[in-house]
Amino acid sequence: MRIGEAAAVGMTAKALRFYEQEGLHPPAGRSANGYRDYPEELLGRLRFIRRGKDAGLGLAEIRDILRIRDTGETPCAHVVDRLSEHLADLDRQIAELTALRESVAELHTRAVAGDPARCDAQQVCSYL
Repeated sequence: MRIGEAAAVGMTAKALRFYEQEGLHPPAGRSANGYRDYPEELLGRLRFIRRGKDAGLGLAEIRDILRIRDTGETPCAHVVDRLSEHLADLDRQIAELTALRESVAELHTRAVAGDPARCDAQQVCSYL
């Protein structure tokens, strides 16, 4: 299949070439006219790459998972570990953002109730 057909899984031709360059899938064969010629089996791999990216995995993580699969092993335990780490990171980020939101909301409440005419010029803005 040609690059346009392979890109039908929701990736641009540029992304396909980049993923090939980054070792996420084997190099494409070439047809007589020099066009890249991808095997049908690549579609499943491309769908996996898309799902990995959608789950927040980085290309290095996706590459590691694909390498495990390419050795004939199932990468499921590795995927569970990566997803567990990402969940922990997301929980940490959510907690940090929640705390930041509370802080900004408190500042906003004070600022809305404040009087700009009473602002001390030496403090730049007393709301912060």
